[in-house]
Parts: sequence; C-alpha cells; structure tokens
Amino acid sequence: MTRRTDRCPDPADPRTGASLFSTWRVGTPERQKEAVEAIGRAWERRAWPASGLLGYHVYAGEDGETLLHYSQWTDEQAFEAFARTHRQERVDEIDTAVPGIERVRLDRYRHYRSGVREGGAVPGCVVIVDVEFEGADDERLRNWVDAVFDALESDPEPHPGGISAHFHLGVDGTRVLNYAEWESAGAHADALAGPGNGVGSATARWRRVQEWPGLRSSTVRRYEHVLGLVPGEGRPD
Repeated sequence: MTRRTDRCPDPADPRTGASLFSTWRVGTPERQKEAVEAIGRAWERRAWPASGLLGYHVYAGEDGETLLHYSQWTDEQAFEAFARTHRQERVDEIDTAVPGIERVRLDRYRHYRSGVREGGAVPGCVVIVDVEFEGADDERLRNWVDAVFDALESDPEPHPGGISAHFHLGVDGTRVLNYAEWESAGAHADALAGPGNGVGSATARWRRVQEWPGLRSSTVRRYEHVLGLVPGEGRPD
C-alpha cells in the first residue's frame, strides 16, 4: 500500500543508506501541477514497491518549470532492484499523462552531517545548494562540509528563518548537496540579500568556505514540498 503524507522527510534518518536526487524540467507552472498529479496517481494505484524504499518526495521549483525528486533508500542495491522491476511502468504512465518531460539528471548521495536549530518551526521552503568540485576527492568534500559547520557555529549574526541544514556527499566524490529547510522563501531571500556572500556573515571563516581550493561552482534553488509518498500497512518486501 502507498499513502500520501504532507510531512517533509527527515534527511538524517539513520535508516537511509542512499539518498537520490533528480531534476525534471516540465516547462510551466501548469505542467508542474499536472506532473505532480500524474506522479501521485502512478504511485498510489500500485503497491509500495520495496521495503528498501523509505520515502519518495517531490518539490516544485520556484522557477515554475522544474521538479525536484528526493528518495531515501536503505542502500543503492534497493534502488537498482526497483529500477529493474518497477520504475519503467511508472515512468510510462507519467509520460503518457504529461508528454515531453525532460529528465535532467539523477545524482546519488550519502548523508554526512546535519545541523538543526532549536524551536521546531515547520519548514515553508526547501533550499537546495548544489556544490561541485574539480576532481573526485571524498576527503575534500568532508573537510569542506566541516568548514561550513565551523563557519555556521562561529557566525556572529546568523540570519533568522533557517531551520536545518542536511549535507550529503556525492558518491562520485565531486559534489556536495545541502538540503536546507527554511521557515519561508522570503526568509531565505532576505538572508541572501544580507552583507555576506550568501547566507553567512562576512567573516574570514565564511570566506574560507567560499574560496575553498577546487571549488568549481555553487547553485542555490528554492522549492516547495508538494508530494510525499510513503509505505502504508502491509507493504511488500
């Protein structure tokens, strides 16, 4: 059984051994809504495909033309088994309902570190920070994330509105993805408009993060959680 949930996932769930993020380009806000509805139908009319899938979530891009997909798996082997046996039938149904979807990319990550502010605010916006480095180097990725936490913890004037930051390391050794929850898109926009280069204050530790050797690019995009799918009672193994 597959059921919907309005709750955002917990990226720090210790059961998650593989985090998959993919982007679809659908073109317009209307097609965003149509694609989300088609995804919901394609999944809800079928049994939950595997016990190794903990949850599947879809987010609408603030740009009005993209969708972000985030799925949590116990391990990569669970995803590979799903891709071989259950993925195509869902893809075919969605593409019939909304032709012309461009599937931009699929990236595999493992959760590394999380930071959560006290207060328990409900996230109104999810911000995805995608950072790419030159060449594969797992240690460099970990060191960079550790430096971000050092800058966050020493920031003299942290911006209000941030709820959490969940850092993931790309399995290819070249990318870091931060899944950050904010109280609202406006709170994040206000933070970006502050005096620092990004959401951090203009400190030496933040400059160190921004000027890290081998850092090739960093992109920031805002999303709204629009569909959550999780296993219900009696899901198959």
